[in-house]
Amino acid sequence: MSTERKDQHVALAQKLRDESRPNGFDDIGFIHHSLAAIDVARVDLSTSVLGARWPLPFYINAMTGGSQRTARINAGLGRAARAAGVAIATGSQHIALRDASLEDSFRVVRREAPDAFVFANVGPTVSPEQARRAVQMLDADALQVHINPAQEIVMPEGDRQFSDWAQRIEAIAGAVPVPVLAKEVGFGLSRRSIEELARRGVRAADVSGAGGTNFIDIENHRRRRSEYGYLAGWGQSSAFCLLESLHLPPAVPLEILASGGVRHPLDVVRALALGARAVGVSGHFLHTLLDEGEEALIAELARWAEQLSSIMALMGCASLAELSKVDLLVTGRTAELARLRGIDLAALAHRQH
Repeated sequence: MSTERKDQHVALAQKLRDESRPNGFDDIGFIHHSLAAIDVARVDLSTSVLGARWPLPFYINAMTGGSQRTARINAGLGRAARAAGVAIATGSQHIALRDASLEDSFRVVRREAPDAFVFANVGPTVSPEQARRAVQMLDADALQVHINPAQEIVMPEGDRQFSDWAQRIEAIAGAVPVPVLAKEVGFGLSRRSIEELARRGVRAADVSGAGGTNFIDIENHRRRRSEYGYLAGWGQSSAFCLLESLHLPPAVPLEILASGGVRHPLDVVRALALGARAVGVSGHFLHTLLDEGEEALIAELARWAEQLSSIMALMGCASLAELSKVDLLVTGRTAELARLRGIDLAALAHRQH
């Protein structure tokens, strides 16, 4: 892993940005009740994640670190997280675990956001000791373990051995002093994957579905012949993954978070109504920072909080608990896939009754 690759990922994420890609959230709708609206001041946006109370149900999700340029990005993201009062995750710390001179490109997040809920970030290939070092590097409140076989397959220098990942995740979860959240990187966690993670000691899962930053596309552009273009549509959307997670058995006590293709506050509301405790956003916040600057990102985070309160007030929901019980209208391709998986969409359309 090189600092050059870290910078390439950011550059390609900017170049290949496409917020019009289908993400499944447009297939999730609500019934408008004209007399249901409540006072905006009554809305409580707080949520509970891994034993901590968050004032807002969205956060700056894992992006980058490991070079001079990405250190500056992480510093800006950290300052924005502090100003807005949101949680934040770093990108993969593997490069700093191999080269201590790059640690500060990640440490800067904690330095700039000393009171924020911070996720450290590693993949399943690190040792338990390395996972502990990643947590210590950031004085992190929790550890994200990113799960990215689709990215690794297309990455020219990526991993090719995946059969022991579940056991490795279990070893990491048992070794670190903070809760572990397993996170896909944009291809979706299936119900089967979530159930397996629960058996391995993971406390939460970010389903991180398709529709946002596409790491198959990014890695394919790094290949000389770009021969994996046919895999560009791989994976499931977060909306579909959340529908599946609504039917997890009670014996699977994982907290569910969501990310992947989140474009605006309405997508956050949709994910929360589908059972997510919080919603991570990477691409939109990164592009705002790089295109418009740090102050613009801070203002955007504040606007998202304001608009979330307004949308929930319009729906008559004073809390996330109330939002999670509203009727859901699932249509389009997401409905087609859900029916194939045996999900009762009619029941979701009448769950308030």
